[in-house]
Amino acid sequence: MDRAVLWLILLGVFLISATSAPVKKKQNVDIYSFYINSTVTSRYATTVITSRVANTLNESQEIQFEVKIPKNAFISKFRMTIEGKTYDGVVKEKEEAQQQYSQAVSRGQSAGLIKSVGRTLEDFKTSVAVAALSKVTFELTYEELLKRRLGKYELLINAQPMQPVADFKMDVHIQEKPGISLLEVKGDLSTGDLANAIKTTRADKDAWVTFYPTQDQQTKCKSCGENGLNGDLLITYDVERKNPKGEVMVSNGYFVHYFAPSDVPRIPKNVVFIIDRSGSMHGRKIEQTRLALLRILSDLDENDHFGLITFDSEVSFWKRELLKATETNLKNAKSFVNEIRDRGATDINAAVLAGVEMINRHPREGTATILILLTDGDPTSGETNIENIMSNVKEAIGTKFPLYCLGFGYDVNFDFLTKMSLENSGVARRIYEDSDADLQLQGFYDEVAVPLLTDIQLKYPGGTNLTKTSFGLYFNGSEIVVSGQITDNSVESFTTEVIAVSKGSNVTYQDTIMTKDPSDVPPENEDFMQRLWAYLTVKQLLERQVILKGQEKEDEKKEALKLSLKYQFVTPLTSMVVTKPQEGEVEVADKPKEGEAPHRPPIMNLRPMPHGAAASPGLFQYHHNSGQPALSGQPGMPGPPAPHPGFRRFIGAQPGIRGGRYPLASYPAALPMPVAEGLDLDPGSKMVTSDQLHTFRWSGAIGVTSMPVSKVDSNRFLLSVDGQSKPLCFDVPVPYKLRLLRNLTSEFSMNGESMTGRNGFHEIAIHYKTNHHLTIKTASIRYTDGQSHLDFLWSQRPTQHTTEDMSLILRHNEIEITMGDIRVSILLHKNNKDEFLWPVVLEQPKDVRLCGIFGEADISYEEIPGSQTPTLKLKDQEVKTSWVMTKDYRLASAPEVGCWLVPFQAITQQELSVFAVTQL
Repeated sequence: MDRAVLWLILLGVFLISATSAPVKKKQNVDIYSFYINSTVTSRYATTVITSRVANTLNESQEIQFEVKIPKNAFISKFRMTIEGKTYDGVVKEKEEAQQQYSQAVSRGQSAGLIKSVGRTLEDFKTSVAVAALSKVTFELTYEELLKRRLGKYELLINAQPMQPVADFKMDVHIQEKPGISLLEVKGDLSTGDLANAIKTTRADKDAWVTFYPTQDQQTKCKSCGENGLNGDLLITYDVERKNPKGEVMVSNGYFVHYFAPSDVPRIPKNVVFIIDRSGSMHGRKIEQTRLALLRILSDLDENDHFGLITFDSEVSFWKRELLKATETNLKNAKSFVNEIRDRGATDINAAVLAGVEMINRHPREGTATILILLTDGDPTSGETNIENIMSNVKEAIGTKFPLYCLGFGYDVNFDFLTKMSLENSGVARRIYEDSDADLQLQGFYDEVAVPLLTDIQLKYPGGTNLTKTSFGLYFNGSEIVVSGQITDNSVESFTTEVIAVSKGSNVTYQDTIMTKDPSDVPPENEDFMQRLWAYLTVKQLLERQVILKGQEKEDEKKEALKLSLKYQFVTPLTSMVVTKPQEGEVEVADKPKEGEAPHRPPIMNLRPMPHGAAASPGLFQYHHNSGQPALSGQPGMPGPPAPHPGFRRFIGAQPGIRGGRYPLASYPAALPMPVAEGLDLDPGSKMVTSDQLHTFRWSGAIGVTSMPVSKVDSNRFLLSVDGQSKPLCFDVPVPYKLRLLRNLTSEFSMNGESMTGRNGFHEIAIHYKTNHHLTIKTASIRYTDGQSHLDFLWSQRPTQHTTEDMSLILRHNEIEITMGDIRVSILLHKNNKDEFLWPVVLEQPKDVRLCGIFGEADISYEEIPGSQTPTLKLKDQEVKTSWVMTKDYRLASAPEVGCWLVPFQAITQQELSVFAVTQL
């Protein structure tokens, strides 16, 4: 075993921050070559990233490969070449890949689940041990169909090699049969000195972009530094459109039809904006929404009709009918927009139905109708059942016009908005809480601002296995793409027909092409059209999964899986298994969902200490269960009120220093923490030698880094289970802002923020209705009622503050809060110099839908006897577990208790990102 194990970057620990500050360059790793080659053939882009890295040390070390790829892309190939041997990634069904992953973990081998999402890019990460003075080559391929927006296609390429590279090259070749009408190069990497490294060349049907920056130039761009390039190159282009019937290409029995006419008059539109003004839109969100609406109103055409609806727990109208976009009406509407203020709860059902009714009351022939909903939260008022809301909206709209849903931030239930949009012929778009959120809103509107055709049907006699052929609206600057197979390869011609409505009259576009015409596609790209068809088919099948049910859903899922496996696409149904040279170690790369955070840390081998090596300063402490003292109140202060018969008792949560005392060659950083099996440890009295480290088996997930034991990587939450003496526990990484508990009915929410390397939470915020806000920090406590505020100190005498809706009881290092039908306690723990907060849910209502980390109260499990590894039956699933000792911070004394450690997703059946919030 090598004596040195060096990590360039810790892989994850669940963090979403793929765009965090770059890590300093490591002098013992040399990226001596970094190539990006992207080929675009008829809008279908295939990009290959090749990185060649040398280990310059006289000992082996871990070397990491990390790149960012567009979110719409599918990874289709990955390989590593080490000492002349190639290791290829293989795409497998997700369940099969997960099984291989779990088997690798149980063998103590290296394994990782790689997931991360940004606004437009997602991460692919892997690492491999490279021998002394050896080299490794990484090669990643991803594919995507470029989408036309606002009259342009965009090819986004990210470059962040983490150090200046002597041989850095980016080559892009675009080939378009109708000719290229526009070509622009933008992005972070086109600024400053780097602009001189970009060369563009154009011919009739081809364009080339090269980017060859010197090492010196790689440190001098706007977003670059001593770590080299760090940014994007954005290549935008469009094609000549001489044929209004569209462009058809045929190759090897497959065809693709691009349809984007611009020679038709715009259709007057009816647009209704439904704007969330609930309390969660407070501050920048509502300001940016007002700014975007003012710009959008200015862009309305004089023949358009529009309506404005705002909503919280109530629905308000600017006018109850659609009005023409005259100068006077627009002026009055802008005055209404300027007066929009945040308040109240969120009644999405009533607001959308009001918008539908407004449109239905004023039908206008020869127009296109659009309904646009903007919200940042879940429904909390009126009808709150999501299934009922979707059913109501679908019945009201009845396929007559599309509903577009814009979800503001990460607190919103984006899956709900996505499904409701798709069920009503629209799309959902996330608006990110950044400084340009108003521009994002306006940008979406611009895409749907100019309807040209409605009720579009595309027909292909002689075509089969067609992608989507029916579209409700076609907007100027967009494009309709249909692909399929030709049933008879011997035919000499192929006919396309498009039937649509243009400003009230029917129009038909019919075209015939000769299939035997010589192709403009070079031989190396001849299979692009088949892959384009597969890509588009899988995308649309996955999209339909959201709204389908029963057997039809299963059939289309099977078809999407079959195509994903055949073409080796990493999709939400598949994973890429990467076998590595270290005795069959594997990593599993998954395609993340929109808005999803990475939910599992990568796991690496536990490496024993070499004979004679000095012990690591970190000690792994093991303690026996010391019992659970009961909760006690402060003398002289009222204790907790007796539980209401309609309430249930529920206590939640804890992080934990784990336990038997022995040094580790490296302290486990990845989570969950390990448990020694078959090793007789006498707590506090015995040191384990490196020989012993070779002789016992670990269960659980183990990571490696040189890190002291006091370093906290996660909070461990305890979950008491009715009828079971042994509680469950699960880990959540730090740092994180989390929704701890939320009652959609009573408008109660509790959020908490953890800190890197520290237990518990450093700040907890509790909100009730619109006028009760409590901010609890380790140094102070502040309560506001919307008009005035009260400040408390943890060190002050016991205090009680009560109003009609809430009650605060401050005791020594504990504050108890009752708001509506929920009672919680926040404990202040002081551990040496470390101070942190820990929440405890004391009472919450029965039979009410709750969400958040503490929302899972009615949990049950069964221990499955006879398993080689401890296994629980939890929510009808078998879950591998381990028995761990941990501190119970729900109690002031923080005793050591035992618990069954299970994955977070086994408890919640959801990804961690569902519980993440952007602000407390």
